[in-house]
Amino acid sequence: MPNMKTTHLCINKLYAKHNPSSHPTNMNTLHFLISLFLFSCFLSLVLSFSPPQSHLPKQCLDDQRAPLLQLQHHLYYAPHFTFSSEFDLWDVNTDCCSWEGVTCDAYGHVVGIDLSYKNLSGSFHPIFNLHRLQRLNLAGNNFNTTLFSYGFDKLQNLTHLNLSSSCFHGQIPMNISHLTRLVSLNLSYQDDCYWRNGYDYNSATLKLEKPNFKTFIKNLKFLTELYLDGVDISTQSTKWCETTSLVLPNLHVLSLSSCGLKGPLCSSLSRLSFLSKLILDWNPISYLPPNFLEISSRLVSLSLRNCNLSGHFPTENLLSPKMQSIDISDNDQLMGQLPEFSSNNSLQSLSLSYTNFSEKLPQSIGNLKFLTNLELDDCNFFGPIPSSIANLSHLVNLYLGGNKLSGSIHSSLFTLPSLKILYLGENQLVGKIDEFPNASSSLIQELYIGNNYLKGTIPKSILQLPRLEWLYIRDNSFSSMKLDMFVQLKNLKGLYLSNVSLLIDSDNGSLTFPQLESLGLKSCNLTEFPEFIKRQDKLVDLYLSSNHIHGVVPNLLWKSSLSWVDLSFNMIDFPKQLPLNDANFSFPMLKVLHLRSCNISAFPEFIKTQDKLVVLDLSNNHIHGVVPNWLWNSTLLRLANNHLSSLEQLLPNQSSNFSQGPFSFDASSNNLSGPIPNWLCKMSRLGRFDVSYNSLSGPIPNCLGNMSALYSLDLQGNNFSGMMPKFSKATQLSFLKVSENRLEGKLPRSLAECTQLEVLDVGSNKMNDTFPFWLEKLPYLTVLILRENRFYGQIKHFKHKSVFPTLDVLDIASNQFSGELSIDFLQPTRLRSLKIGGNKLEGKLSRSLANCTALEVLDLGNNMVHDTFPFWLEKLPSLKVLVLRANRFYGTISKIDTKRGFPKLRILDIASNNFSGDLSIEFLQSLKAMAEMTNDEKATLDYIGENYYQDSVTIVNRGIEMLYQKVLTILTCLDLSNNSFHGRIPEEIQMLRSLRVINLSNNGFSGEIPLALENLKDLESLDLSQNELSGKIPAQLTSLTFLAALNLSCNQLEGSIPQSNQFITFTNDSYRGNPKLCGLPLSRKCNEVSLPMPPPPGEGEDSWLNALSTWKIALIGYASGLVVGLCIGYTVLNELGNKWVDKFKKCGKRNSRRYR
Repeated sequence: MPNMKTTHLCINKLYAKHNPSSHPTNMNTLHFLISLFLFSCFLSLVLSFSPPQSHLPKQCLDDQRAPLLQLQHHLYYAPHFTFSSEFDLWDVNTDCCSWEGVTCDAYGHVVGIDLSYKNLSGSFHPIFNLHRLQRLNLAGNNFNTTLFSYGFDKLQNLTHLNLSSSCFHGQIPMNISHLTRLVSLNLSYQDDCYWRNGYDYNSATLKLEKPNFKTFIKNLKFLTELYLDGVDISTQSTKWCETTSLVLPNLHVLSLSSCGLKGPLCSSLSRLSFLSKLILDWNPISYLPPNFLEISSRLVSLSLRNCNLSGHFPTENLLSPKMQSIDISDNDQLMGQLPEFSSNNSLQSLSLSYTNFSEKLPQSIGNLKFLTNLELDDCNFFGPIPSSIANLSHLVNLYLGGNKLSGSIHSSLFTLPSLKILYLGENQLVGKIDEFPNASSSLIQELYIGNNYLKGTIPKSILQLPRLEWLYIRDNSFSSMKLDMFVQLKNLKGLYLSNVSLLIDSDNGSLTFPQLESLGLKSCNLTEFPEFIKRQDKLVDLYLSSNHIHGVVPNLLWKSSLSWVDLSFNMIDFPKQLPLNDANFSFPMLKVLHLRSCNISAFPEFIKTQDKLVVLDLSNNHIHGVVPNWLWNSTLLRLANNHLSSLEQLLPNQSSNFSQGPFSFDASSNNLSGPIPNWLCKMSRLGRFDVSYNSLSGPIPNCLGNMSALYSLDLQGNNFSGMMPKFSKATQLSFLKVSENRLEGKLPRSLAECTQLEVLDVGSNKMNDTFPFWLEKLPYLTVLILRENRFYGQIKHFKHKSVFPTLDVLDIASNQFSGELSIDFLQPTRLRSLKIGGNKLEGKLSRSLANCTALEVLDLGNNMVHDTFPFWLEKLPSLKVLVLRANRFYGTISKIDTKRGFPKLRILDIASNNFSGDLSIEFLQSLKAMAEMTNDEKATLDYIGENYYQDSVTIVNRGIEMLYQKVLTILTCLDLSNNSFHGRIPEEIQMLRSLRVINLSNNGFSGEIPLALENLKDLESLDLSQNELSGKIPAQLTSLTFLAALNLSCNQLEGSIPQSNQFITFTNDSYRGNPKLCGLPLSRKCNEVSLPMPPPPGEGEDSWLNALSTWKIALIGYASGLVVGLCIGYTVLNELGNKWVDKFKKCGKRNSRRYR
């Protein structure tokens, strides 16, 4: 304790120093006051260390003990909502202030109760007799009730209330808002309670309607922490931000994940000067305010996961000196790159997973010395892994998988002293992994290096990691490895060796992995079931798909511990009977069973015994007949691509099976016929129903629109008729696909109430309606397909503002829309695919398209657009497909910025317009994406589009429309046919080395065929017909060994036809109308006198090109590749089409243009 006199003297000196002219009398008075103040402080300090007075009670009071005893009587343990035992946590013979979870003040009043995560249920009414209570924590229990009956307003001293994750549901009562002293309120994540108890659905949730959010918080002015995650406040979803900023000025923590909030964030959040933690995950916020940097500069933690964010994320937010945690993952439209990090950065956790961040990882990432968690997986990062990551000594989790990282894996990553999870899978990493030191002291528990190009042997160091539990080395080019080499990993729980060269000794039955729970041996060329499986007593998950196993599944496979089994893509069968009565045989109670593509012809009988089965996949087999009702015991049932004819009716007691979780049923691509059975309406928890591509008919049952759990309904490709049902109660509906039916009438307006709707596809029906602007406020709508219907009218939004905030795909092709096209109602930075072809749209092309920076596909063919070539679209960085076919475009194509060009354009179709002039070199130079393609791009079979929607495109060759239902990114096509181009075909066309399809037919090109075409080594289709080309066919074109289709008909070519390689496969049709050509396949020999050109077809008879222009060949470009696809198309043409081609043996006039 400092001496009082010394303290007094120090204060005198300080005062004298700053007040040299002070009057002595005033100085004495001041001395006295200061001395008095210090003495009182000293006395208070001494008293504070004195023991409490003997007359104060040391035990809790009787009026406090009694409510606690009543509480113990009213509560009980209820794991999985089932009574287990009485609540006996407290010993009634001891002082209640010493009971677990009970806190008392010095006077014996109960001021705190913490009964969190006890699996409790029952009633807690007695708590509200403890009026001195300040802290109440009932989180993580199983109450499964509403809060209306509880008297929270009796606890006026309450400062902390935590009722999270306890299965409370319904309206939040108003009396909680009367707790004006609350500092912390947590009502979050009630649905976690259901997951914790084994229910795979959100049965119910808390909500704020009456009172609404604003009314609820207006009295809680002292709140510093507000956790309402998962509470439905969607009725005030757009006003929450301003309300919070005005009413709760003291907030430090704001956590409102999954509340149905709509954005954007408001600028007024900057008023919350104390805000340090902001969590708004899983809300469609979409945009950040202009002053977001100011808001985030105060934050310690920011989480905006899956908020539909797009555009560029401000890099400065990653450099804020206060920021310790950032999570902006699962925003796949959000772009950005990592900055150069300084050494004073405080980041401990950075999560950018599943965003569109790109560029190289900076070496300065090694400056993040406090980093413990780095999640950069599934982005677009490329280049080498920075060696500086080895400096991150506190790093525990490192996720870099799912990118395009290249180079080798430096062994220093394995020696990071704190690292537990290393995820480098699904990249382009190459080379050998070197041995690394100190493996025995490593903390690594999970190692993911699968799906790369690694080679060599597995380092012995990896096999010496003492704590390794999960090892993924699948899909690499490692040398052959023996299974027994992994036995030394004693703690191994998961081993995934799929698609590697694996050697398993024939006497493998003695191998034992004592802790093994999950084993993946997919695509390992196994020919029989490995015997060592019978010794793995803890094995839960077994993956043996895509091997060469055949025959009957042996009993040794069925370990009693098994829960998940995947035997797909093997030629297997099951015994008619299993020894279920044998005491030495214990059949597992499976939860997941995958038997996809196993050549099974009947439903396996043993499935009848599997009453715990959650997922059953029998798709792509040869099962005929009726779907038996005992299959309905599974929660997720996949029966697609079989030969099933009908569904057996549910038994009376089976309808109760669907009351606990969403049921998913997929019987697409079968032979189901007739109407959807009425008993389906009894399945109240139907979540997903897919019967697409069958022969079902009749109306769509109205009950499907009343199912509150329905999230996906796919009825496309049937014969349904009538009007669509109302969907006013299907509030969880996310995917609705009813295309390719015979539906009529208008779109049901009740769809506007389906606030979770992401995909709406009503294409190829007979619907008659105007454009559905009334869907504009759906916060998640991503895909809207109205194509091939009878929609009509103008597409003009009179409010002059952007709506459809998240729309990614708009397909309204082949309808009767008219007038000028305006896209001002769309959010330009989101739109990825716009298909408006086959309507009656006119006028100029909307210049607003230049703002659609994410646009990849633009198809406006077959309209009446009257404009010049839209060279201004070259600024679109992602445009891959541009179709202007059959409009009224005109003029030359010359105003091209060759420096910028079209950087990604792979398919350009401007056929059947009135373009004219020479084919300019500048135009060819602007097609940069057609010029060169890397080997990596050629090797990757990616499709244009996303998982939820993949674009299709129709390409015309030799007058045949080829519909590609999926478009490979390597498909490159240039179609300039049926215009008025003239002059020579420039040699510079050889710059477009990646071209697969060229169609210059029906123009006025003259001169010789350019020799430079021989440099287009990937060319598969070349159509130069109906021009004025002369000279010989260059023999060098025979070097085009991929060339599958050639049409040089109706020109002025002469001389002999080259006779090698692909040219010997072409028929007469490739050369007709060139009277001076000779040699095979023509009957005209080269020593014969030229015959005169035959007369044109008679009146009313068009050319063979036009006659076949409506014949469509659907080609789906799967792993067989485009070359095979095109060959298939032309093979079909040659085999099936020649009988019709014969009557079109003469060349005629050019196709008449549609607009003339």
